[in-house]
Amino acid sequence: MSELLDLVRQGDTAGAAALAADLTPEQRRAELPGLRARRKELRDSWTGRGDAWTALLVAGTACHTAPSAAADWLGSRVFEDFGGWKHPALLEAVERQSAEWRTTVLDRLAQRRAPGWGWSEHFRLLEHLVRTLDCPVPTADPFVVQWQRDRAFPQFDGGRPVGPDLYVRLAADPFTPVLAPRLFEVAEIGSDLDGPWSAPEEGRWPAVLARLAADGVLDRTDLLDRCLARLLRGGRPADQRVFLLVLRALAPDRDEYAARVRTLVGLLDGHSTVAGHAQQVLAALDTAGRLAPEVPAEVSATVLFRPEKKLVRAQLGWLDRAARTSPERAGPVVLAAAGAFGHADRGLQEQALKVIARHLAAAGPAVLPALREAAEQLDPAHHGRAAELFGAEVRTEEHGELLPPVPQPRPVPPPVATPAELAEELGAVVAGQDDVVAFERVLDGLVRHAWSDRQALAEALAPVLRVASWHRLHLVAEAAAGLMTPARAHAVAHGKEGGLRGYHGATGFDAQLASRIEEVVRRLAARPVPYLLATPTLATGALDAGVLVDRLAGYERLGVAAGPVDLAQAMLRVAPGADPAAVAAAGLLESPEGERLARWLRTGGLPRPVSVLLEPSTARPLGRRLSALRRMVEQPAAAGIEGFPRDTAQLLGPPALHGGPAPWWEPEPVPHWAAVLPHHREEVAARLLRQVAAVADLDSRGAARVLPYLAEADGPAGLAMHLAVVYGLGARHPEDRTAAVDALLVLAARGDLDGALLGREAAELVLLGAVKPNRLAAALRAAADTGAYGTVWSVLAAALPRLLGEAPPRAAGELLALGVDCAGRSAARGPIAEVTAVAGRGGTARTAREAKALAAVLAG
Repeated sequence: MSELLDLVRQGDTAGAAALAADLTPEQRRAELPGLRARRKELRDSWTGRGDAWTALLVAGTACHTAPSAAADWLGSRVFEDFGGWKHPALLEAVERQSAEWRTTVLDRLAQRRAPGWGWSEHFRLLEHLVRTLDCPVPTADPFVVQWQRDRAFPQFDGGRPVGPDLYVRLAADPFTPVLAPRLFEVAEIGSDLDGPWSAPEEGRWPAVLARLAADGVLDRTDLLDRCLARLLRGGRPADQRVFLLVLRALAPDRDEYAARVRTLVGLLDGHSTVAGHAQQVLAALDTAGRLAPEVPAEVSATVLFRPEKKLVRAQLGWLDRAARTSPERAGPVVLAAAGAFGHADRGLQEQALKVIARHLAAAGPAVLPALREAAEQLDPAHHGRAAELFGAEVRTEEHGELLPPVPQPRPVPPPVATPAELAEELGAVVAGQDDVVAFERVLDGLVRHAWSDRQALAEALAPVLRVASWHRLHLVAEAAAGLMTPARAHAVAHGKEGGLRGYHGATGFDAQLASRIEEVVRRLAARPVPYLLATPTLATGALDAGVLVDRLAGYERLGVAAGPVDLAQAMLRVAPGADPAAVAAAGLLESPEGERLARWLRTGGLPRPVSVLLEPSTARPLGRRLSALRRMVEQPAAAGIEGFPRDTAQLLGPPALHGGPAPWWEPEPVPHWAAVLPHHREEVAARLLRQVAAVADLDSRGAARVLPYLAEADGPAGLAMHLAVVYGLGARHPEDRTAAVDALLVLAARGDLDGALLGREAAELVLLGAVKPNRLAAALRAAADTGAYGTVWSVLAAALPRLLGEAPPRAAGELLALGVDCAGRSAARGPIAEVTAVAGRGGTARTAREAKALAAVLAG
């Protein structure tokens, strides 16, 4: 160990600095490897004291003769959290270097990214270099950020800020005229300019910058242009808010704004707060006669299409005032106001019609053709008023019901042909490919190739098995390759190892899948079979009865006994009411399994019990809420399931847990669960209802993604299926609502949707507080926007009578507004008593307005 390194280890900063000053350049460079090793040692140990870091910082600075390497040393993040930057020895070490060395170090450090967490003391070193070198102030973004943070950081004494305030510091700072204008060009600095946090409003950056401009420290015109340019550039809302504060603090007068009208018009496309300010300024200029005649129409063309209702109302008010004060402008005003006819909000359309009605006479008949054309965008509820004003019937666009094509199940490809292809497919599934077809083909492929050529299979799987994985198929692959010891295979097969029955066993569906994997592992380790019986023939999980009979006949020819779980799963995947030819072929089977299958097919397979509503009086606590707040279902146990393995029988038993307490965590439903009972979606929905309900009344995420798979499956769609869709439509997270919308549209396309049932249950869930009406309205709006207006109206027509009782929910107006749109586009007619009653109550609330509009549409 060198003497210098020994002093550094002792934390003797003064001694290390003095010794380094006496070394030759060659000796200094020779010390660098030891100093770097010491830096790594301190960084890794996290036990170094502040003086140890300071001594290291100073010694390293003195020993780096190359300025680029010195900048890297000084700019290292490991030195940021220590106070060595204040030590006089550091400045002395820097001053001993040449001016060229210091200039290069300054240039490089000024461009190094500023610390992300806030203020850094090493800026003081950069400031010292600028002053002593008498060089131009660096203007790189990182230097500007560090300067801003340094100047805003107050001095404290006893926890209270002391010393000069921000204005005094900046006014006396020679850096201010150079760097303050650069604040408007640095990305995402707005949040930093919202301080200092300890100062009152007049002592923070926006007010201080305006005061500096007023006092001549900064060029006011330049600052104003930079501020507007920054707002025009856009950015994060918090960033825009701060620069808008700067603009308001600068308080431009009418002449300054009038000279920048084009910039103000450009701001109308920006953040709503910025656009609102620009709109107010432009309206004031118009009132003062400082705008060109075409500007209000140009502004309207931008603002009236924005979603913010406040901005649109303000714009219509501006147009109204303009026509009142200057009747000669009535023509351009009414044409500009017609731009709001295409707005999604019916109330704003009505306001635009009122503005036009007030000034139509002054505008003259020349505007009528354009107004009639624009009125085609109006909501059907306003067509009568538009026809009355503009003198002709408004053409109504005819909308036919548009539903997605009925999905056709994809056939499962043939078995995986080679071990190499199988290894590739296995790698994809283990890596996260969540696909029923891929999973089932790999599971079957492992069994097939273990039977035909285990050695070739083991060689092909070796690269995949070298990567550790907790995936179920990884366990099967180990057994198929002959790499699982008999003891471990026995433990896995009996549910004692492999994690197959940990949290995955929280539902009957995962328990059923765990049983299948356990059985496959046991048979691979003891007596392999040529293939699996339950591998589906369609992507939904369905299995052709004739194919199953042929597979079981192949087992009989080879003298292979069917696995109980494999056979049970295969029987559940066969459609009830199988083809008579398959039933006849099954009657020729001779094994006990064959006779059982023949009996199963002959008697119609698994029954389809009817879901019934769970009485609230029998409900018990469920999660954070009471299940009485939910609409849950129960089912009787399926008949004819005697002799099934334990997990299969429990899966098909009565879903008794539906009204019971939910576990602290449940796995998210996956497409594999729908594939367990591909012809019994109502039964699957009943057993998944608790998880799906949680996306609405417990705000969980992801469970609704199984709904499209259930909609594409076969079997009746009863109460449980429709309740599951309603819960999905009321989910908190948009992706869950999207999945529910997809399911609703698929059910409608297949003719399986009962709109009245869905609407009634939706209303009940809204009134019980399990589904928020605004979420339901957003989801139904998304469905309607695809063209399914008639389908959505069938739901609303059943939901609205129940919702419009004595105390309609606050968001009932949104559902009524959607009803106006859907009823109008689907030509629905016939009064709804509850809608008529709400419309007759009058009032200005949205619910009353929309009820009146819907009543008018239904009246024709």
